Amino acid sequence: MEKHYAEPGDLWLLPQAELEGLGVRYTEVLQIVERAFIALRNGDSENPLKTVVQPRDLRSIGYSMVGRDGASNTVGFKVVYEFDPQRNRDAYNFHSFLFLCDDTSGKPVALMDVVKLGPLRTSATSALMARAAHPDARSALVVGTGVQGRIALPMLLAALPDLEHLRVYGQHQAGLQAVREEVRRMYPDRDVEIVSDLPRAAAQSDIVIGAAGLSARQQVKRAWLKPGAVAVLLGYGVDADVLHGADYRITTDRAQMSVTCGDLADADGNIPPVDAELPDILLGQVPARRKKDDLVFAYNSGMVVSDVALGRYLADLALAEGRGMRTRLW
Repeated sequence: MEKHYAEPGDLWLLPQAELEGLGVRYTEVLQIVERAFIALRNGDSENPLKTVVQPRDLRSIGYSMVGRDGASNTVGFKVVYEFDPQRNRDAYNFHSFLFLCDDTSGKPVALMDVVKLGPLRTSATSALMARAAHPDARSALVVGTGVQGRIALPMLLAALPDLEHLRVYGQHQAGLQAVREEVRRMYPDRDVEIVSDLPRAAAQSDIVIGAAGLSARQQVKRAWLKPGAVAVLLGYGVDADVLHGADYRITTDRAQMSVTCGDLADADGNIPPVDAELPDILLGQVPARRKKDDLVFAYNSGMVVSDVALGRYLADLALAEGRGMRTRLW
């Protein structure tokens, strides 16, 4: 793909509206995110831990990450600010952007919104984990109907096209319908069962994805899951006892998990050891489970290297179509 850059001193801005309708295929998203994880081991990639700041009263949280994707030779800087992250002030605000630079030419690529990018890379990571841990899965349940919940099942189908039974559990009727509509939009011959009995639905599912928000009223318990199931947690909706009671545990990155999974600790503040990381699983260096009947817990912690890789892909698509606005910055 031809590369597009701004003139010296200029910067391309790609707001959310300019990233709509790019014809993005989920199979390509999966490949890009997979390459980014593999490049962490085989390429010249870097994914340092995020820097987090938060006031004592928890009114807000801010964090920043810098990463380098060796697969695309791109360096990215991601910044996130959330106000009222606990959703107890009725004043929630979210602001984030990604600044990308080409590390072969030294030129800036774009400053872009990440409202769409974040859910895409997170859902792709969940799908890669699920496929690795249960490649012959035939049923999946998503808990949550927000942005992540709406993308989760279509992305799973891209990774596991032989899935037969798709289920969703949530509290908001509009969100439940949105999940069904998103699947039908991308897969017109597929439907999603809306479930109200979460324990029963979890017991019937090979894959369970916890994609709910902080206000989730019910979470999947260890006792509900059948042998051989895989539970992927990227938000809420899967209880901490699944992590502690799992036979095998995988994550995107152990160090990153230690920073972000404090709410999963037991009464003594302990987190059980992780058995494998996703990059090593994708390279075939470690298994995604030991035995067929293992209950696998997968912790999907956001990795900036996947933001950088997927951001570069979306930015190149948008700029090739002449989208965005060029501003004189320097």
